[in-house]
Amino acid sequence: LAVGWGSGAGTAWATSPSGCELVQSTMDCTGRWLSSVPGNLRGDVEELLLDDNTIQVLGNASLLSYHQLRHLSLTKNRLELIEPHTFLSSQGLHVLSLADNLLFTNYSWTAAALSALPALRTLDLSGNRLTEDMVSVLVWNLSSLESLSVARNIIMRLDSSVFANLPQLLELNLEKNYIFEIDQAFEGLQRLQKLNVAYNYLPCIVEFGLTQLKVLNVSNNVIEWFLALESEDLFELEVLDLSHNHLLFFPLLPRQSKLHSLLLKDNEMSFYQRLPNGTSLADVTVQFLLIDGNSTNITTVSLWDEICHSNLSSLRLLDMSQNQVWYLPEGLLAQMPSLTQLKLNQNCLETFHLSEGDSLSMLMELDLSQNQLVELGAEVGARNVLPNLQLFNLSTNRLQALPPGVFSYTRKITTVDLSRNRVNLCPQTAVVGEVESPPCVDIRGVETLTHLSVAGCGLRGLGGHSFQGTSLMHLDLSDNHQVLSGDLEWLQHLALTLQVLSLRNTSLTSTAVDFSAFNSLVRLDLSGNSLTVFPTSLGLLKLHSLDLRDNSLPALPPDVVRTQLGKSLREVYLSRNPYNCCTRGWWDALQRVEGLHIADGQEVTCSYTSHTLSPRALPEPILRSCRWQTADLALLYLVLALPTCLTLLVAFAVVFLMLKQKLLKMVKSRCGVSSPY
Repeated sequence: LAVGWGSGAGTAWATSPSGCELVQSTMDCTGRWLSSVPGNLRGDVEELLLDDNTIQVLGNASLLSYHQLRHLSLTKNRLELIEPHTFLSSQGLHVLSLADNLLFTNYSWTAAALSALPALRTLDLSGNRLTEDMVSVLVWNLSSLESLSVARNIIMRLDSSVFANLPQLLELNLEKNYIFEIDQAFEGLQRLQKLNVAYNYLPCIVEFGLTQLKVLNVSNNVIEWFLALESEDLFELEVLDLSHNHLLFFPLLPRQSKLHSLLLKDNEMSFYQRLPNGTSLADVTVQFLLIDGNSTNITTVSLWDEICHSNLSSLRLLDMSQNQVWYLPEGLLAQMPSLTQLKLNQNCLETFHLSEGDSLSMLMELDLSQNQLVELGAEVGARNVLPNLQLFNLSTNRLQALPPGVFSYTRKITTVDLSRNRVNLCPQTAVVGEVESPPCVDIRGVETLTHLSVAGCGLRGLGGHSFQGTSLMHLDLSDNHQVLSGDLEWLQHLALTLQVLSLRNTSLTSTAVDFSAFNSLVRLDLSGNSLTVFPTSLGLLKLHSLDLRDNSLPALPPDVVRTQLGKSLREVYLSRNPYNCCTRGWWDALQRVEGLHIADGQEVTCSYTSHTLSPRALPEPILRSCRWQTADLALLYLVLALPTCLTLLVAFAVVFLMLKQKLLKMVKSRCGVSSPY
């Protein structure tokens, strides 16, 4: 810490008698079980952090010693009361955080105390069970306030009286309340730039006219329509978040704005100029009935023409994912020449047409995944379609082919996701009996392509040059049961560049492939296959991550930790294999490898007779039984034969000693002659 604070930091850190820590001019008393503000701290502190304590009352004398205080935080206490003269000695306070307390109990006394802070810029009153009337009283005299948070309270309705005296306010956070109505509550906030009303219960927004606002977040409400004020005034609006609502129509945006991010995710939005049965609604209008007190106003709009009148030339991000869009009106994308990200995933699109007239020359990310696409069209001869596209997600559709040469238009493409379509890669392996080859996707020669996913595409044995001319680093071939009908020769073009390879659920067997040529691989997924033996070629690789889950491996090689693989491996997945508890030497060896993380170690099991056990803690009787089963047979036979041999030897010696005299006499009687001396 001292090094981080520079040359003079050696004396910047200290501990006070109350247990608080001082770092330069900040006193940190967080989580000290304090029931009051310590009075023995240094008087020159500028920032005092008292979060997560048990303070209930901030008395008139609590801050008398701290005249230079600029930042005070009392988040997560039990604060019920701030006495009226508490801040008289700290009138230079700029930031005050009182979140997650009980200020609703004595809010009028607390309001009197806050009114003595003429320089206060930021105030956090979140999580204090405050109503709109309480908030109005608390902030009434805080004309210097620039940032206010009253999130997580019980505010239900806002009108012009709540924030009437906050002319300097720039940022207002009202999220996670119960707001269902807003009646001209923000018209007096002429400098307001950021407004957050997310996670409330607003049913609609009509006559939106906050021209000075830059960021508006009204996500996670129940909004069915958004209508901006019909005006030629320039709106400063840059970010509009309407995601997670019940929008039925594309929002009617300001005619002139600086909007660059429009978030419409997770609504019920569609376009109605054409219906699926072919009916045209181009001339159909909708009438909105606006009732304000005794006055009634009827606004008539066309379902599509009004959208055309909004200037979307500055829009860079459009997120319309998770809606009910089944087509895009003609000319919509042409209004967005600055668009860099377009997200249309999880809709009902059946076709999508790429045209030079759509002016998507700046588009870098296009997500069309999880639709019902059967056709991706492109103008014949078009050469300037999506020239800057880098990420193209077409996964989970019903595509069988792409426009010929589509990737030759996208000169900067790096990532393509074709997973879960019925596509094939060119050139295909000929199938006996087929007269004409089915359509295929050609990625050969796309030099910029580095990430490709064709998972779950029903690929069969690929041709020898499917990836020729590419520099793929990430390749996902998982869930293609016939893709490995031969060896991996068709991947040899990628041997020097491929770093991440997924062969999950590809019917891989132990003898099918040789990985030794893929020296650049750092991550390999072989899960969900039929491996019965650990592929020996893996020992030559310098993998950082290896996934072997859901195979048929009884064990790993006991010397795996001594291979190149064992030295480089940092993460391994091993669960759901039928390991033998009596051949777990490899497991103990892996446990001793420094820096290796067995990510699913808690799920790894082994089998002993009919029992499933954890290899981390086998019972001692099973360990003894395993030792007998795995002992050296020659040594075992020697141990068993030794007692028998000893017994026979002893028996022979006893018999010999018992019959010694008789044997000598028998010999002498047979020889019959005494030996001369």
